[in-house]
Amino acid sequence: MPVTAAPLDDPVELSRGRVTIAGRDILRDVSLEVHPGEFLALMGPNGSGKSTLVRALTGLNPLSAGALRLFGTPYASFRDWHRVGFVPQRASAASGIPASVWEVVASGRLTRRRLLRRLSHADRAAIDDALETVGLAHRKQDGVTTLSGGQQQRTLIARALAGEPELFFLDEPTAGVDLPNQQALADALHRLKDRGATIVLVAHELGPLAPLVDRTVVMRDGEKVYDGVPLADHEVHGPVFFGESHSHHHHDEPVHHDHGPVPQVDAPLERSQEGS
Repeated sequence: MPVTAAPLDDPVELSRGRVTIAGRDILRDVSLEVHPGEFLALMGPNGSGKSTLVRALTGLNPLSAGALRLFGTPYASFRDWHRVGFVPQRASAASGIPASVWEVVASGRLTRRRLLRRLSHADRAAIDDALETVGLAHRKQDGVTTLSGGQQQRTLIARALAGEPELFFLDEPTAGVDLPNQQALADALHRLKDRGATIVLVAHELGPLAPLVDRTVVMRDGEKVYDGVPLADHEVHGPVFFGESHSHHHHDEPVHHDHGPVPQVDAPLERSQEGS
């Protein structure tokens, strides 16, 4: 009798998640499963809760209610942070510290090795592969402050890739990025998807990333209002979900979410990237 392989645990399982900030519920009873190898797009207008949701899935916004499991392990017991990569929204790769592109990307190996240990051959190979994947191998010795905003965003993606994660979160990676850099991001994520990684993307609009999406989740007012086959940008922001054009929602973002990097938050993913 043939032996069947045990099913893989879902990389993400959120059950009735709630996030409360300053006494206000930003997420309300959201349940979500992300399956192995899936490319999931979290969409909705600014202020809908999509970035709050992805930060809850990474532990950066603690749940006030509900349960989160990563790779089948309850969040409180999860320690395999090398399996998870995160690129925050509108981040700067420079952070005021003079560093080369290679040095920023190399810091992504901290989830895989002890602090102050010399880089191994495997570390250097992973760093070089990450730079090649995002198309910045030719800029690796350049100062990161000399890069455009889109190239800095690609550097941060390479930093996360260097840790060789299985689960990859990106919060609005194309916001404020010109079309050529958006296409370069799409090419990099296509390679990552082909390798079998699970990708959760937060986006207001998809642009060149649209062909990569396997499933769309739409958020509105802190609740999930759609979970199914991929949708086009105009469908997400159209009257089916919102009853008015998305331009009416565009400036409704509360000040407490959709931030850039927040090193003051004491969460494992944030700690693993400190000093980079």
